[in-house]
Amino acid sequence: MKITSIEAVPVRLRRDLSAATGTAGSPTPLAPGAGDYRWSQVYPCLYSVNIETALVRIATDAGIEGWGEAQAPLLPEAACVIIDRLLSPWLIGTELDGTAERIAALWERMYATMRVRGQTGGFMIDAISAIDIALWDLAGKSRGLPVCELLCDAPKRTIPAYLSGLPAGSSDTLGFDKVKLFYDTTTADEFWPRMDAVKDARVAVDALWRHTPESALAFGRELDARGALWFEAPLPPEDPQAHGELAARLATPIALGESYRTRYEMAPFFRARALSVYQPDLGRCGITEGMRLAGMAVASGATVVPHISIALGPQVAAALHFAAAAPGCNLAEYNPRVLEVANSFLEEPIRLEGANYVTPRGPGLGIGVRMP
Repeated sequence: MKITSIEAVPVRLRRDLSAATGTAGSPTPLAPGAGDYRWSQVYPCLYSVNIETALVRIATDAGIEGWGEAQAPLLPEAACVIIDRLLSPWLIGTELDGTAERIAALWERMYATMRVRGQTGGFMIDAISAIDIALWDLAGKSRGLPVCELLCDAPKRTIPAYLSGLPAGSSDTLGFDKVKLFYDTTTADEFWPRMDAVKDARVAVDALWRHTPESALAFGRELDARGALWFEAPLPPEDPQAHGELAARLATPIALGESYRTRYEMAPFFRARALSVYQPDLGRCGITEGMRLAGMAVASGATVVPHISIALGPQVAAALHFAAAAPGCNLAEYNPRVLEVANSFLEEPIRLEGANYVTPRGPGLGIGVRMP
């Protein structure tokens, strides 16, 4: 079959920040302001007051459509312009045979378009990842198989989930035995009572890249004393050596991965033994590169836990097919509000049974998308 058209669509959906604060995509209170993008009140990063993402739809002459999605929590137009102006013109007319080898070859060709110009991360790879997910959706549909069965021989039917974030003031884990809290207080002393109030689950802590090496060590030793599940994003994301030195001094596993898109970006962290929990975001690395990265993680001794933040159905479904097939993966992130919004645009909702995701079983990603 041959690609006949590619449509990239930036999406913005209004949301209730008072209900979302403390959860994926809105982990901290935001500074007041009139614009859509506001600074966090506790660390230097912008967040959107909207749910923002970038959807991609690829049509073929076989009458099959594939859906993809980039992780685009701010400025989704950037990934869409890259797709529209740079990638689509030469991808249209391309032949597909539904094999992993063909998709991998197209990933390499897309990556090469701007490689020597220094665009080997960020919006460029987000755009590539959206197309990659759509190509896998097409491959599965063309062969009548779910994506996870194209990725491995015996994919998991269900994937255990952990609850990502609790609304401010709540300690209700909703029956999950693993939960993540965001270090969203002004000081660590304010945070510990909140963590200690969670009695029915093991607690992972996302530090939102806030720490210095000195403060991370002190914070991490408090996590050691509490038997924390992991210590996520402790230091500025550019420094693999500092993360490696911190990991060597703590019992609590270090978790990293959502900010990095390729094996080239992650290799220094694996070499530095900087993490024990690898958290790829499928909207940033795509399925093709995600599977390569999972193999690298396992070879370094890390487990794999996909990051699922602000997203609609194609990205969530891609993460679940990845989790069902990737080596070393037995857990995935779950945010109730994210899934509720994603499911509102799906013909077949993504489901949980208790505290476990159910792997979509239809061909391709196993979802039918209604455009927002």
